[in-house]
Parts: sequence; C-alpha cells; structure tokens
Amino acid sequence: MEIRSFAPSPRPSPPSKSDGGEGEKRHIRSFVLRQGRFTPAQQRAFGEYWSRYGLSLDAGMIDPRRTFGRHAELVLEIGFGNGEQLLWSARNEPDKDFIGIEVHRPGVGRLMNSLASHNVDNVRLYNDDAVSVIERCIATASLAEVRIYFPDPWPKKRQQKRRLIQAEFVALLADRVAANGVLHLATDWADYAEQMDAVLESSPRWRNRAGVARFVARPDWRIETHFEKRGRRLGHGVWDLLYDRC
Repeated sequence: MEIRSFAPSPRPSPPSKSDGGEGEKRHIRSFVLRQGRFTPAQQRAFGEYWSRYGLSLDAGMIDPRRTFGRHAELVLEIGFGNGEQLLWSARNEPDKDFIGIEVHRPGVGRLMNSLASHNVDNVRLYNDDAVSVIERCIATASLAEVRIYFPDPWPKKRQQKRRLIQAEFVALLADRVAANGVLHLATDWADYAEQMDAVLESSPRWRNRAGVARFVARPDWRIETHFEKRGRRLGHGVWDLLYDRC
C-alpha cells in the first residue's frame, strides 16, 4: 500500500452529502437531519425489507452470531449515505458481516432495495444516531473494523465542535473494536484530515498504520463513490487514514 506524507492543502467546498448518522455523547448530535425527497420505492422498502435488514435501537445489544446466523468478522460503517459503498463491500467481502448506521431515511430505503435486488444477506442497518447505537447496541471488543467515509466536515469554525471525530468518540470506538482491529477514515476536507490525525495521535489506543502525520492511498476495499468522483471533478483532494487498535 502506498504511503504518503500528510500534507493536505486547502480546497474549495465539497458537494453536499447526507450527514451520515453522526452524533456526540449526551445527546449532542453532529448532524442536521435533511431527509430530502423520499421516493415511493424508498418508502416501500421499509414495509417490505425492514424486517430482513433493519435493527432497532430499542432492542439493545445485538448478538452478531444470532443476527447473521454465523461467526464472522464484524464491520461497522457509520454514515453510509445512499449505501453505494456498503453494498459493494458486502458483495465483495462475503466472508464479513456488516452493520451500517445512517440517519438519512431515503438513503436507508435505497440501500435496502439494492440489497434485496442482489439478495445480499450479510448486512444489517440502523436508521438512528451513531453514538446511541454504539453505546447501546454494540458490545465491547466485538468489531473487527470501523469505516467512516466523508463525515460532515462542519467547515465553519464555530461548527467544528459538532465534528464526529473527537477524543470522546474515538475512545468509545476503541472500546468496541477488538485488539488489532482497524479504523479507516476518509475525508475531502484538508483541515478535517489534520484534525482526525491529531485526535487519533493523542489516543494511546490507536496507532497510525502509515506513521505519525501520514496518510495512505485509497485501499482496495474503499471504492470511489459517485459523491467522491463529483468532488474530484471539482478539484477536491481526498485523504485516507488507517489506524490499528493497540
């Protein structure tokens, strides 16, 4: 895997994207719920497929072996948007089971339709706040990987306290990820990439796989989504960071 120096430069504002189910502890939420257009097909998906793919926050702690009917590595994707990446992951990494969290209801409906059309069964979904789900539903040391791609950058300085990647949140993830597990972050905001690295570097429970203040080329398991391609056409940079759970 190619490793490069961490030296991002400023860039223009990115295209808008679903805010991705982010949140902070004590019910402080880092997303603004913009549901957008909810198509009839997306609405029907909740009636037809939620019993197959949906998980409830109120149901409490999940048992992955019971949920998926097997023992496999468990991967959590936070803020999957329209589900393009999560669908690809599930189909191309069939030996893993996936939990997706997304607050944007149309995106959840769209993904459920896609999962059903491809008869994919190694994915389960939460349509809720990520922090609440992790705290109440994900057991200690139960995750092999956490993937967070293009979380809301909250670009204005007064908004940056709402960013998902904060010390408290990465400490929560460290509790839920098993030793030698992986945290994979990606952003197209240079200053957010720098903040991500600074926050993770301050935690003794995470180690930058590429070395201090360095990032990696996009790994094979992360596709270039429609959102990302559109950003690249506008001249945006993208930074991937990989951390191992110590």
